[in-house]
Amino acid sequence: MAKVATAWVRAARSLMRPDILWHMLWPTFVAFALWIVAAVLVWSEAADLILHFVQRWPWVGHWFATGSAQALVVTGFAHVMLILLLVPLSLLTAAVLISVFALPLMLDRVAATDYPDLVQRRGGSQLGSVINALRALLLFIIVGAMTLPLWFIPGLGIVLSIVLSAWLNQRCYRYDVLMRHADREELRRLPRENRGALYLIGAAAGVLVFVPIFNFLVPALSGLAFVHYLLQELRESRSSAKVVYESHQA
Repeated sequence: MAKVATAWVRAARSLMRPDILWHMLWPTFVAFALWIVAAVLVWSEAADLILHFVQRWPWVGHWFATGSAQALVVTGFAHVMLILLLVPLSLLTAAVLISVFALPLMLDRVAATDYPDLVQRRGGSQLGSVINALRALLLFIIVGAMTLPLWFIPGLGIVLSIVLSAWLNQRCYRYDVLMRHADREELRRLPRENRGALYLIGAAAGVLVFVPIFNFLVPALSGLAFVHYLLQELRESRSSAKVVYESHQA
């Protein structure tokens, strides 16, 4: 827990650096701009699609059946759903953009100042990063669509959002953080050994998304938290391995 808190503190410090702040914020601006443009272009069609989808749900679909009495309410529901979806979809897109494009650009800067002793063993690749992000995004969308009716149960929607965000964050960022500095064995082992802490960092990001205004910084801040946590763990892992090796040599 202490290591996770330290990672968040270091992330906040790194985010204030001008050379990092811009590159970690532009994906959020781009993501929101893309989704706003998309919403303007296909708003009516998207509202009809959401309404048609909801009407096919078992048990609750009949509540949203169109009729003369409730037509206005049903139409309003579809438009409200679109508005509510804009923010999470934009933040989800921003997280993927940061994972694939911005984080690798910033990783060298953070590593050079905070972890200069770490040798780059390049166990991953940019192609691997893209494949990892696309797989994570596809699974997230599938699970999100399958559990969508549960999001309307009071309280459960928030829990599902945090759980899915925790999974997506740790799945995307862990590869991108380690792909340059870790070798292939470390790239597999470190996420497995630190699974609980990585989910905790991701869950904290999922909670912070619900804080207005501040949620625009969450994708960048959480990405940096993963950077600091995993690079510190990599440093300690190599230091421990070196001590064991030297003791055997003695």
